[in-house]
Amino acid sequence: MKTFKQLLWSCVAATALFISACATSGNVVQNGNKANYPEEKLGWHLGSQAYTFRLFTFEEALNKIDSAGLRYVEAFPGQKIGAGSTEAMTYELSQEGRALVKKLLKDKGITVWAYGVVGAKDEAEWEKVFQFAKDLGIKVINSEPGEKQLDFLSKLCDKYDIKLAIHNHPEPSHYWNPDVILKAIEGKSAKIGAAADVGHWMRSGLDPIATLKKLEGKIFHLHFKDLNEFGSKKAHDVHWGTGKLGMEAVQAELKRQGFKGMISAEYEYNWKNNMNDVKVSAENFRKAVGLLRR
Repeated sequence: MKTFKQLLWSCVAATALFISACATSGNVVQNGNKANYPEEKLGWHLGSQAYTFRLFTFEEALNKIDSAGLRYVEAFPGQKIGAGSTEAMTYELSQEGRALVKKLLKDKGITVWAYGVVGAKDEAEWEKVFQFAKDLGIKVINSEPGEKQLDFLSKLCDKYDIKLAIHNHPEPSHYWNPDVILKAIEGKSAKIGAAADVGHWMRSGLDPIATLKKLEGKIFHLHFKDLNEFGSKKAHDVHWGTGKLGMEAVQAELKRQGFKGMISAEYEYNWKNNMNDVKVSAENFRKAVGLLRR
């Protein structure tokens, strides 16, 4: 029969083993997380534009984003919230609706990083957009605003400490050419820059690498795509790294520039069943990042 002293030492030893096992387990999980998200060591937050899942509710989009192995979302205006709510993702969303959105995000462990592509008719309406973004913790608003709006948008960016990133749709949209963006933001708040859509550059016949270089220091956000053709408005999305983009070269340029921010998967093809396309694309992206960092 063990003495009290022997029992005491047995308890101490067992406790030590338990603590050691927990610490080891925690390290495995932590290291596993780091291995799963190698892009975050570069300051890149890989996620999805909810528009990728525009046929679904915001709740359903979050489920798909989670299943694709992503932790960030760019919300888009007008998407129904779901989860019992008939409201939409706009600045008019009620306090109850906003609380529901925050709960959905928390439950999935997903961060809403950006919002767009959104517009507003005047300064008063734009302020409501900024207030909405601030309430949800959004860091970047993506838009294609009229150039005459940029003066008061500069003030709102500074007031709410939120970045405004000018998005480019293909030619002949106003901001398709980066020179137009650079000229428009001259003398404006340092919080106004570009939301670079590399796929739309391809459709417009613009070399993504050269265009990224032209916008260096002004890129706040990316809409990431890889397309089956270059220079064609009819080009469609393919799994990243398998199309005409040159994904590895784009990654290398972003790393050279020291880009920090969200990279939104915007997969505008196979709309009804594109979650796996996003998942495979993210996996390809991360494999390439792993090689890039060596």
